[in-house]
Amino acid sequence: MSETALATVVVFLVLMFGGLPIAITLGFASVVGLYVADIDMVVLGQRLLSGTQSFTLLAIPGFVITGDLMMQGGLSSRLVRICHTLVQHVTGGLGMVTVLSASFFAAISGSAPATTAAIGSIMIPEMEKNGYPKRFPTALATASGPIGQMIPPSIPMVIWGVVSEQSITKLFLAGIIPGALIAAGLMVVCYFYARKMGIGSSVRRATRKELFSALNDGKWALLAPFVILGGIYSGIFTPTEAAAVGVTYALIIGLFVYKELKVKDLYSVLLQSCRTTGIVCFIIAAASAFGWLMAIEELPSTLTNAILSVSSNEIVILLMLNLMLLFIGAIMDNIAAMIILGGVLTSIGANLGLDPIHLGAIVVINFAIGMATPPFGYSIFIGSAISKLSIEEISKSLAPMLLVQIIVLFLITFIPSITLTLPSLLD
Repeated sequence: MSETALATVVVFLVLMFGGLPIAITLGFASVVGLYVADIDMVVLGQRLLSGTQSFTLLAIPGFVITGDLMMQGGLSSRLVRICHTLVQHVTGGLGMVTVLSASFFAAISGSAPATTAAIGSIMIPEMEKNGYPKRFPTALATASGPIGQMIPPSIPMVIWGVVSEQSITKLFLAGIIPGALIAAGLMVVCYFYARKMGIGSSVRRATRKELFSALNDGKWALLAPFVILGGIYSGIFTPTEAAAVGVTYALIIGLFVYKELKVKDLYSVLLQSCRTTGIVCFIIAAASAFGWLMAIEELPSTLTNAILSVSSNEIVILLMLNLMLLFIGAIMDNIAAMIILGGVLTSIGANLGLDPIHLGAIVVINFAIGMATPPFGYSIFIGSAISKLSIEEISKSLAPMLLVQIIVLFLITFIPSITLTLPSLLD
């Protein structure tokens, strides 16, 4: 490793574990690296700007605004009601409502933190009222949030598509089955937990009239994923254009159909969306500068060769790769990690002969699990903020849920057809 790369990495690690925001950490480490390498500082500005100059990245603010508008406009609460009428009579049914609602909302927002916030704020108080210890619904909302990064539209899939120059539409499709498997696994956890704790379902099965009423009231919320994703897969519009369609749809439904979104609310909703987008774009820009510096210092190729030299066995390398990504996902922002490690990961994938879409699914799902993994997972912080519980308390109930996610991760790693079957339909 060169002197420049060593200095940059050391500064980055010290600042990150020191608790500084990831974007500032990346930016400051890049400044140190440029200084050590005696490169004109004007390059930093150029790399910060060029890192965000991609038409595809316009999808990110679009999906962020769509999720915020739908949450404020009453679509998320109607999704919860539909899910509740479907499984309210089943043991652990209320927990299953949380998972199902998160899966539906995931197909709108594309964000783990947004999914955790939208569903957790509704379901944590409701589950606690029905006899669940608060730590369990909080852990469940935290674990369900990352489904938002697997089921399309997925903001991390957009980022990886840009980094690896792969089809975002195919990457979207690659996340559907893994997301569904994780949702099913979490529902099984809910069933056995409720059974063990003696939290039986005292709620009768919903009548056809009640089910029809819920579906009728929530039909516009249910239609949103079909409008957004149907347009993408049918070729009517690109993922970036789909984000704009989602914003328009959310505005119309929230303002004129459900009428829960008021004109006076738009300022606060858009302000929140702008804050989220600003944070994401700042991270992308800083990570791009950091990644460029590491690339010219040939750190990606050095790391690739180091990993590949450990063993010639593909299974061993894939296990190491997953462990590395899980660790990084648990301590580092996943968008920054994807941009910084993009060159390393694509090089390893090429050497192993992995399909690029399969590799993308492995990377995104690893980092999605990291969003719910202590100590720095964003979804845990959101769950903690909603429930007022400590991260330590939440982590105790998270263990079996993370185990389910890791099992699914290894299944998709060693059975490529799980992620490649749907994308292959576009060939």
